[in-house]
Amino acid sequence: MSFRPMNSTIEERERLKALAEYHLMDTPPEEEFDRLAGLASRLFQVPIVLISLLEADRQFFKAHVGLDVCETSRDVSFCAHAILQDEVLVVLDATRDSRFSSNPLVLGPPFIRFYAGQPLATPDGKKLGTVCLIDSEPRDDFNAEDRRNLADLAFLVMDRMELRRLDYARTISQTRFERIAATSPDAIICANAEGEITFWNRSAETLFGYSNQEICGQSTEIIVPASWRPVYQAERARLARGEPMELADKTVELSGLRKDGSEFPAEFSLSTWEEGNTTSVGAIVRDITERRQNEDRLFRLASLDTLTELPNRAVWRARLAEALAAERPVSVLLLDLDGFKEINDTLGHSAGDAVLKTVADRLSSNCETAIMVGRLGGDEFVALLAGNDAREVGRAAEHLVAAIGEPYEFVGQRIEVGVSIGAALAPLHGSNPEELLGAADLALYKAKSAGRGRFEFFVPSFREVAVARRTFERELRLAHENHEFELFYQPQVATRTGELTGAEALIRWHHPERGLLSPAAFIDVLSQKPSAASVGEWVLRTACKQATEWRTMFPGFRIGVNLFEAQFRSGRLLTVVKSALADHALPPTALELELVENVLLRDDSSTLRLLLDLRTLGVGLAFDDYGTGFASLSLLKRFPVTRLKIDRSFIRDVNGDPEDAAIVKAIVYLGNSFGLEVIAEGVETEAQRKFLIRNKCAESQGYLFGKPVPAAEFRNNFFKNSSR
Repeated sequence: MSFRPMNSTIEERERLKALAEYHLMDTPPEEEFDRLAGLASRLFQVPIVLISLLEADRQFFKAHVGLDVCETSRDVSFCAHAILQDEVLVVLDATRDSRFSSNPLVLGPPFIRFYAGQPLATPDGKKLGTVCLIDSEPRDDFNAEDRRNLADLAFLVMDRMELRRLDYARTISQTRFERIAATSPDAIICANAEGEITFWNRSAETLFGYSNQEICGQSTEIIVPASWRPVYQAERARLARGEPMELADKTVELSGLRKDGSEFPAEFSLSTWEEGNTTSVGAIVRDITERRQNEDRLFRLASLDTLTELPNRAVWRARLAEALAAERPVSVLLLDLDGFKEINDTLGHSAGDAVLKTVADRLSSNCETAIMVGRLGGDEFVALLAGNDAREVGRAAEHLVAAIGEPYEFVGQRIEVGVSIGAALAPLHGSNPEELLGAADLALYKAKSAGRGRFEFFVPSFREVAVARRTFERELRLAHENHEFELFYQPQVATRTGELTGAEALIRWHHPERGLLSPAAFIDVLSQKPSAASVGEWVLRTACKQATEWRTMFPGFRIGVNLFEAQFRSGRLLTVVKSALADHALPPTALELELVENVLLRDDSSTLRLLLDLRTLGVGLAFDDYGTGFASLSLLKRFPVTRLKIDRSFIRDVNGDPEDAAIVKAIVYLGNSFGLEVIAEGVETEAQRKFLIRNKCAESQGYLFGKPVPAAEFRNNFFKNSSR
């Protein structure tokens, strides 16, 4: 990235002089600039877009999306930094950038975190301002394609600005207009009232193929193709009668005719003016082939999902709003894939992308009469159907469940994916986009919770359930702040002797109205919330502190702690574990972290590195609920697991179900073969314990040995006769 310090007063004076020639400062909004700003907002999915022009002490916004001001001081402007360089200025997180972290626009409204600004440069390189993107959320990346797209947008903005500059110059005088036009990148043509060409700049020579000597004195008809010659002749006739041209002071898209007979798409900006007793006609002509290509490409990017090429969320919602505004009966089918996350986790994102493309094809081919289908993001798709007949909509949804549920193929592998669908009818279930989509979303939630691979129609009672769920989620968010969580501890023992070896820390919630809640009532919701990582850290630190106390009475005591998946994504887990162990002087070998299958199925290098670092530290790693999911033997070889936990579902009927017995024996055998410890969960009877003893399962956990209880009760049960 090259910088060009603007330390020269003369250079800044020249820049401001160039800005003044465009006569855009303090002008009212214009559709062309607003349209490009809106395009940028959709394309880059940012809430704020500005087309900013910088004067000596302020920046003026020629167009603005998402910000209700027209100017700010230059002192706080990010754009003042952007014009110091040739390429886009990217600030991924302003709070971490020393240039901007104390800026009032970062510390206060609009709370800028992400910024990307592409300079608006004149043909001779003077930076007049920027096209800039702003978000109140930081970003991880702004890649090369993003930069190219923003540069193309800036080119389109500058294109409009250049046309404005020439338009204004033309209104001042012919002489000044010709002086500016001589170096313009646009073709500039002047003619007299008789249609004879009197001025032809170098850009016109390049565009049309005629030299100045060839063309001057010729009729302007020479560059007019047959397709719009009648329009040209009608305008000439008006001039001859002393009437104003209909196309004067307008910009129109027409075709131009080159010397070699070829035509090209062009933008003509036409005007007339009086000099003395004669009328002159001027035209600014530009080949818009490249501009059309750029606009088409950018509008396509802004309108279509790049992976599936279906209409994206913004376009689909606009179409829905249009249909509802016209009071047309329509229906919405909201689709969410079942089991898609497992595909990404087990086969990688390439397989996931291939499935999404095929789903898009199946959705389109099975909804040929739909008003519009689209991809809302992730594995969520949507269809807008004409009409609101429940039977027809039900048949369409049922057909989609079957079609999308057909097996998929990826590099020779068969992939099974289902779909759940929520259906809502307008105007019965909603008369605006938010209400109707919300109804479909509630129906989708019902379909998923009812078993997946099915569809549900919205019914009003779903809203009552949703309100209750949101209330519950709000209470759960406050539970950590209000210290309503408590850890219970369940003993882990040597199977043969019953001697205590450790305990598993299990979270409970003292709900202010519903009383004590087990994890089954809230853990799935909590694991999806932003607070999951901080709650998980609290669990870890609390358990480590308790284990340290109990080890003074039982030195071999080991504590098991369950982890949220969010703790792996936080990037802080290793640091938090080291800190918790150090703060409470707990040996790493006294801590065992329990991993769910989804963590191991991610199978990425960062997860593997983290687990290896934890093992190097000395912390134990237990594979929780082993045997219930998709885990393969290769995972036991690849990941540094130290213990397998046999799920309670296999222990329940181990004495009566030969298959359960075989699975338990196999897991114990695997553990011994891989050099891993094995513990059985859910042991409730003496018969189950004897089976485990016979099959050499070293440790057990379950109600037979003790229920999960608060720390004080656990201490009384196991350490009451111990002395420090």
